[in-house]
Amino acid sequence: MPDTIISLLPASTEIVCALGLESRLIGRSHQCDYPESVQHLPVCSTLKINPDVSSAAIDKQVKEVLADALSVYEVNEDLIKDLGPDVIITQTQCEVCAISLKDVEAALNELVQKKTEVISLSPNTLEEIFRDIQSLADRLGAAEQGRILLDELTERKDLIKHKLKFIEKRPRVACVEWFSPLMAAGNWTPELIEIAGGEPVLAKSGEHSPYIDPQDLIEQNPDIIIAAACGFSISRSLQEIDTLFQIPGWAELAAVKNNQVYIADGNHYFNRPSPRIVDTIEILAEIINPKQFVFGYEGSGWLKFSV
Repeated sequence: MPDTIISLLPASTEIVCALGLESRLIGRSHQCDYPESVQHLPVCSTLKINPDVSSAAIDKQVKEVLADALSVYEVNEDLIKDLGPDVIITQTQCEVCAISLKDVEAALNELVQKKTEVISLSPNTLEEIFRDIQSLADRLGAAEQGRILLDELTERKDLIKHKLKFIEKRPRVACVEWFSPLMAAGNWTPELIEIAGGEPVLAKSGEHSPYIDPQDLIEQNPDIIIAAACGFSISRSLQEIDTLFQIPGWAELAAVKNNQVYIADGNHYFNRPSPRIVDTIEILAEIINPKQFVFGYEGSGWLKFSV
């Protein structure tokens, strides 16, 4: 009988479904929202903070919670016990982004009656995202589906790289991952910007997203600014975008003067290491090289913000 799965990570839920294994999912995290067909699954986690406040207030709550606990999320131990999964998928990269390995292990030690395997994902680069997709496919008995999926994703990525092979002008791109305090998007994002034809500033590929001084943004003076806040939709980021306007010298930035400020869906694309990370490359390609690429994400995945 195929293993039953609880996914406590939005990205792993997407991976399982992209591999054609959605029927084996028996539980999800409160954040797992794609594909929509997983919404009926039992929710095995809750959030300890209020997400409906400003980014500065969220940051304050997170720091207060993490000072006394392992994570800003709580695992529903009784529900997991009742569901009795064969496999639980979580992550170790960030205590803020999703249910941590420590949370899951603490819960399992108390309640699971049978041997349950915990699979932890922790990608920092595009290659590692692809690696996690294949390793998860291998573990779940879907190795061939994994290879097919990765071939499709790689082909889409390489198509963009090939089309930009002889493009010499590479605009300098700053991607904002949090508004207050200001953070630049790290991990895989700088690499995605490079694939899409830009030169990333303020963060390095494979390194965690850094806090940055607003003056650093002014000094870098990027040609393009993309706000893709972690966990925020476009509409949610629109509520916070004026935080950037208050930075001294903002109006003099090249990106602002040339109307090259964009808001993107950080929740579903930029911050989620799932198969849709290639969608993120396509979104970036549309923004950075609009004359070469039109994939159809404008309005849903990103929009230009006139300031």
